[in-house]
Amino acid sequence: MLMSISRILQKAGFAVEGAANGQLAIDKIKGGYKPALILTDLNMPVLDGFGFIKQARQHAATRFTPIVVLTTEATMQKKDAARAAGASGWLTKPTEPQDLLATLKQLLPPG
Repeated sequence: MLMSISRILQKAGFAVEGAANGQLAIDKIKGGYKPALILTDLNMPVLDGFGFIKQARQHAATRFTPIVVLTTEATMQKKDAARAAGASGWLTKPTEPQDLLATLKQLLPPG
């Protein structure tokens, strides 16, 4: 799924930096990586999406970065928990490429 989403975003002109799990993403942030927007799943090994979002919000580089959850989960309980952790948006997989790109464009500053 990561490769598929990466291809869609790269074709649309976005620079993409992937991580196989939430802990690797946190390690990249701690190492100085400052993304313009973050896409995350909830169901990941090592550090799940909720833990990742909470930790990302604790770092100055990602405190205000838009974080979009892209997951198969669709319950209001999960959506509310993600929002409480600091998520900015939510998309349910499978997501059409045009819906993904429209959501990202809404959250990213122009230019």
